[in-house]
Amino acid sequence: MLRENGQKPPVFPSFHVDSYIMPNMKTAILTNEFPPSIYGGAGIHVQFLTRELQTYCGIEVRCFGDQNVQGESLSALGVKVRSAGIDAAEARTRKILDPLDINLQMAATLKGVDVVHCHTWYTHFAGVLASRLLEVPLILTTHSLEPHRPWKHEQLGHGGYAMSSWIERTAYQSADGVIAVSQQMKKDVIELYGVSPDRVQVIYNGIDPEFYQPTFDESILRQYGIDPAKPYVIFVGRITRQKGIGQLLEAIPQIDPNAQVVLCAGAPDTPEIAAEMKAKMTELQAKRPGLIWIQEMLDHAKLRVLYSHATTFVCPSLYEPFGIINLEAMSCGIPVVGSAVGGIPEIIVHGETGILVPLQPKGDNDFEPAHPEAFQSALARSINLLLANPAKAKEMGQAARKRAIDVFSWKSIAKQTFDFYTQTIQRHSKEVKKS
Repeated sequence: MLRENGQKPPVFPSFHVDSYIMPNMKTAILTNEFPPSIYGGAGIHVQFLTRELQTYCGIEVRCFGDQNVQGESLSALGVKVRSAGIDAAEARTRKILDPLDINLQMAATLKGVDVVHCHTWYTHFAGVLASRLLEVPLILTTHSLEPHRPWKHEQLGHGGYAMSSWIERTAYQSADGVIAVSQQMKKDVIELYGVSPDRVQVIYNGIDPEFYQPTFDESILRQYGIDPAKPYVIFVGRITRQKGIGQLLEAIPQIDPNAQVVLCAGAPDTPEIAAEMKAKMTELQAKRPGLIWIQEMLDHAKLRVLYSHATTFVCPSLYEPFGIINLEAMSCGIPVVGSAVGGIPEIIVHGETGILVPLQPKGDNDFEPAHPEAFQSALARSINLLLANPAKAKEMGQAARKRAIDVFSWKSIAKQTFDFYTQTIQRHSKEVKKS
């Protein structure tokens, strides 16, 4: 049978586990986000990882939604809360109980897989259940860690946040293997949850440089009120304290007023944060021209155009395990001004592909800046440096794209992931025989 593009389907490689051979490995990938429902970096990771991973193994995806994909090497089944739902005494409690209902359904639909691979705490409960029911190893990818996201109290409530933290801790302490998206995340997961270092493998997030490449179309800029004749700096991210958008808003009065500031910011965590954002933007727009707020979650075909025309991308995150959004901008040929937190320093080469802005947090689990005015001023100065030196910005942008291509290819990341599957299955098999 041929695929739509005329190519033959992949032949999955056999691999040895102890003394027996598994001819066609199949992995279950459990995720909140899967196309077409993508809103964050973890979803983008899963989208591109599964695309390339099909070369090596069969994939059964379970996700939140109504997806129903039946392919030769990948099947994806979306799961929703059952029609009756859960009658929770407090509205925010449903934000925990509804995912658990979905997790039970995910675990119940799986069979015939050799490894279970989870993305984010939203699917960890299902992963633990499925790995035990099917007697196969459990692998988690560390996109973020709940103890480092205290602002989730606002979204989930104190009890809900305690519950998501407990689910995450239990999963990590049950996992047979962990993929950390940066060296910093490897350090964090070992320190927070006591995971044995030999079970943790660093495999970076990736980028598709054939899609994310310099792409120019001034009509799209005009569609969103951006003047193609004027330079601009761009931010892309959810409206959440984690992404540091509040810090950027406070820095805007110090950014060159001749430049535009484009904020592609949507999906607020809570109504309260949405109201804060609206009030601050109204205040700033009354004082400063060229401040553009795009509230919709843009299609990435348009987003790459907005990246490509910008002078620089800004990532003021307070907590960022990796920062896949930085790779998107770099691959489109622009430098990044980013806070020097989490995995960002593993992406940006300071002075070559962008500028790293030091950020001293208040504490180990309080990532708000200890000196917010100093951070905001440093952020604005770094942005202004590139705005004032367009030739230097262009040179750094070219170096940024080269680094994105050379280091962060999804093809390489998929191969590393498949190799980690085989190693984990081998270790799990040996441990089962010993027990």
